[in-house]
Amino acid sequence: MPAWLDDAVFYEIYPQTFRDANADGIGDFRGIISRLDYVKSLGCTAIWLNPCFKSPFLDAGYDVSDYKKVAPRYGTLPDLVCLFERAHELGLKVLLDLVPGHTSWEHPWFRMSSEAKPNRMWGRYIWTDNVFKSPDNLGSIRGWLRGCSNRDGSAAVNFFSHQPCLNYGFQNIDDPSWQQAPDSPDALATREAIKDVMRFWMERGCDGFRVDMAGCMVKNDPDCRGTIALWQDFRQFLDREFPDCAIISEWGHPEHSLQSGFHMDFMLRDWHSHYGDLFHTENCFFSSGSGGDAKAFVDYYNYCYAPTKGKGMICIPSGNHDTIRMAHYLNPDEMKIAFAFLFSMPGAPFLYYGDEIGMRYLEGLDSVEGGYYRTGARSPMQWDDSSNAGFSSAGEAKLYIPIDPDPQRPTVLNQDGVPDSLLSEVRRLISIRHSEKALQSRGEIEFVYCQSCASPLVYRRRDGNRSILVVLNPKSTTASWAYRGKPGEVLYLNGEMPVTDGETMTVPGQTAAFFVEN
Repeated sequence: MPAWLDDAVFYEIYPQTFRDANADGIGDFRGIISRLDYVKSLGCTAIWLNPCFKSPFLDAGYDVSDYKKVAPRYGTLPDLVCLFERAHELGLKVLLDLVPGHTSWEHPWFRMSSEAKPNRMWGRYIWTDNVFKSPDNLGSIRGWLRGCSNRDGSAAVNFFSHQPCLNYGFQNIDDPSWQQAPDSPDALATREAIKDVMRFWMERGCDGFRVDMAGCMVKNDPDCRGTIALWQDFRQFLDREFPDCAIISEWGHPEHSLQSGFHMDFMLRDWHSHYGDLFHTENCFFSSGSGGDAKAFVDYYNYCYAPTKGKGMICIPSGNHDTIRMAHYLNPDEMKIAFAFLFSMPGAPFLYYGDEIGMRYLEGLDSVEGGYYRTGARSPMQWDDSSNAGFSSAGEAKLYIPIDPDPQRPTVLNQDGVPDSLLSEVRRLISIRHSEKALQSRGEIEFVYCQSCASPLVYRRRDGNRSILVVLNPKSTTASWAYRGKPGEVLYLNGEMPVTDGETMTVPGQTAAFFVEN
């Protein structure tokens, strides 16, 4: 595993809405470069940059039409290389967003694959043998693209109808007339083509990849054996050619992804992970007046952590471009305790741009580039009190997504340097994480207490002989729990000091504390 991941804190940047440097209403590479010092000031050590490749933007860039070209609206290839270089000068790593499971229907591969006569791209995608047949077994295929060319058959799609699946084969073949094995020449050629894409960007200064829909590559693969073998092959390639390359999966099943060779896997807002129960539902645990608890999350985390310990990281994001912002569910004081959790857990934390100032989810926006309800979580970064909150000098009508219209909207300017602001608290917590190895990515975790919605969440982080007890009570009421022994120095405190009599610890409402035990 790349050593730089041991103390990594990531910042997710949605390039369309981070900073517009050329006044066209859309964020760009030069805008990002102008704000890298800010990312560094947070204490973040790496950036995850959402897709910036050439695209028709029917799905905000997750429909790639050329993996080796940047979208002109963001700038040029030299601009992106400059972003890599400037980030590296500041000690920041940059991960690009790789979408290997499908392309846009405008990709030259798909256009060639759609031709009536066989050619070298005919097997690059998954085609049925007759446009009028409906396959009996879809496996993990979401639908079909029909009547799009003179080629007979239907092309499988991964998500939206304009995103045809790349062919990595079928683990279980039900109809050999159109399904191929993962080791078929066509499936292996697809694999090599994506390796070539990764090689292209690594050679230009990229530090790794976040992989979109990583668990959906090989089709009809219910136990993921084929997809695991696929990614193990990718990992061998990267270890051989780019050993410092980091890869993180959008999979949500660490027991599969880390076995596959990914260094990190996201906790996703799926029902099975209960990650959403923490700060992404109406009755979430970190809401002070709710009846939500963290027990189901802890149970699932422990289930994932035991078999993956030492093999990779389970990463928890504050949110992302696909989820309603956490400020929709929590007020700033509640968010401070949620951030105390986020920055004291194992694995590399991911901070979604704007969450550090409590940017709001904007309800009722028209869908932009396939965003639908997600559009409200992708609004422009709020820098200051100037026009368009400092995001762009373009006219309001030209903005990619509208700015939060509330005159009291949070900004970097009105929180920077304010001791009790959310931004200052985020910086403080990240600084503490950097100062304590036990709180970093590889430190061990033991959940000590989490019983009900009225209970605090208590866990111990340990590295060697250094042990730190984390006590979180986001509720508005005081809670007590059995505790033998006295904690040592207070490393971090937000709220009132918990007290112990040697047998019981009493934790005041809306309090977070880190105690150094030894």
